[in-house]
Amino acid sequence: METTYNTLSPQAVNFFAKLKNYIDLPIYYFGSVQRPDYFFGGSDIDVDIFTPHPKSTVMQMSNFLNKPQDEFKRMVWKLCNGTVAVGQKIMYKDPAQGLVVEFSIYDEKYKAAVLAEHQHKMQLPFYVTFLLIFLKMFYYGLHIISEKLYTTLKRLILNTLVNTEEEYFVIVDMK
Repeated sequence: METTYNTLSPQAVNFFAKLKNYIDLPIYYFGSVQRPDYFFGGSDIDVDIFTPHPKSTVMQMSNFLNKPQDEFKRMVWKLCNGTVAVGQKIMYKDPAQGLVVEFSIYDEKYKAAVLAEHQHKMQLPFYVTFLLIFLKMFYYGLHIISEKLYTTLKRLILNTLVNTEEEYFVIVDMK
């Protein structure tokens, strides 16, 4: 998961190479960038970073992304296997480079469980992939459904047709 199923733009490749060098940690790609339903120019790039020092990594990321640390949101994720992973999350957008990246930063103790969860969602049945492509075409391509409806339907498809156990994900905004 340190490489992607889909080809990234040269700007994205350069951005991630610089980031990886700066934080001196591997970058793990997951989500649609690892599947056929990635919608270039629409889908965000989902990235996990596992570190022995989450607070210092958030400080490094804050500096690299030129974002204040209070924009990093605390998250709690109850995975399907029962593990509860805690971390930080930030959505990074750089329209000039055409980048939309959602970063998740975790203590390395959660690495095996989180990567196993993502791996489970990389090999989707054809009908799930078809539904996701169809949904993304309506949202990103034709712009005929709202973001809220898109998000609701995507979660419904992934949680109902892929997961065998329910997962819970909570973002904690301290503002």
